[in-house]
Amino acid sequence: MTELQSLGLRLEDAESGMAVRRGGAGPSDHKAVSIGGKTVMVPITTIGAAKSPFTASTPDQHGISIIRRDGRVIDSIAFPRRPRFYDLKTEDGVPYSHIATLHASDVLATTVLQSCIRYGNRKKSCQFCAIVQSLKAGRTILRKTPEQLAEVARAAVELDGVKHMVITTGTPNLSDRGAAILCESARAVKAAVALPIQGQCEPPDDDSWFGLMKKAGIDSLGMHLEAVTSKVRARIMPGKAGVPLERYMDAFDAAVAVFGRGEVSTYILAGLGDSAEAILSVCEQLIGKGVYPFVVPFIPITGTPLADHPSPDPRFMRDILQPLGAMLKQAGLRSADMKAGCAKCGACSALSSYEI
Repeated sequence: MTELQSLGLRLEDAESGMAVRRGGAGPSDHKAVSIGGKTVMVPITTIGAAKSPFTASTPDQHGISIIRRDGRVIDSIAFPRRPRFYDLKTEDGVPYSHIATLHASDVLATTVLQSCIRYGNRKKSCQFCAIVQSLKAGRTILRKTPEQLAEVARAAVELDGVKHMVITTGTPNLSDRGAAILCESARAVKAAVALPIQGQCEPPDDDSWFGLMKKAGIDSLGMHLEAVTSKVRARIMPGKAGVPLERYMDAFDAAVAVFGRGEVSTYILAGLGDSAEAILSVCEQLIGKGVYPFVVPFIPITGTPLADHPSPDPRFMRDILQPLGAMLKQAGLRSADMKAGCAKCGACSALSSYEI
């Protein structure tokens, strides 16, 4: 899984499984692949994937493909089916798939606000971000209302057995940084269906928002560092780096006090320039606070300034994930124990395989 997520996969049949996610937040230019009983997100349309030694055959009548490395059979894989809720529309004609999408095999995900105050300014925007791409392509809408989210969430649970939900947002302002949007969204979803929710935003300027988000129905919280050193953060995400690491660390403490140990997480993108040692040092600090550091390989997205940036070598990822998995195990922080979110899903990283 570590090698597949770093190197990508070439498909003999490009139409296998669900369509490739292009643009937007989360794992773009990926497909969900089930291998060894686990669903993982694997890059398909990136520059690196076009050179991958891994290939997948056309699925047979049972939907099973054979994966090969340099022509040698490795294993069989399957692609999750297209969710049934994708066939529905709201009363005003918006496809449900434009409001929320299926990630991996059982996670509903939505970007409530498909924009960001920094996106239009490349001197401030995150260089890896593609949040507006799917909007420009007509695959989503700018602002999902609480009523739309509740309607789609109920259908996803009833028709496709979705187990938890991720609600993220582009940053709308430099005060609550999206916390208010998350609150109204979670409140509506929880009124419609009993679905565990992870909210994701930058640290708000006032720690009281953590209690408000919890009260609104958010079960887990993600505040994503992406990079762990000030030098890399300033280069890769010049605007977001305006929220210093010190503020994140203080916010993590305040959030854990509200949501509980293991229910606060952060996304860390390995391969942007931080050393393995720097990543592991920050992860050790985070684990001590009760925060789950979800380390994933950086995968470049077509159309972004980092489209040609290489993905990390699988050996680099193992050098991080193996000791990190041991740290998490020793601390009793397990992704499976989380109520909701990216780390619980685990499809974008092989980290959970190293927790054992």
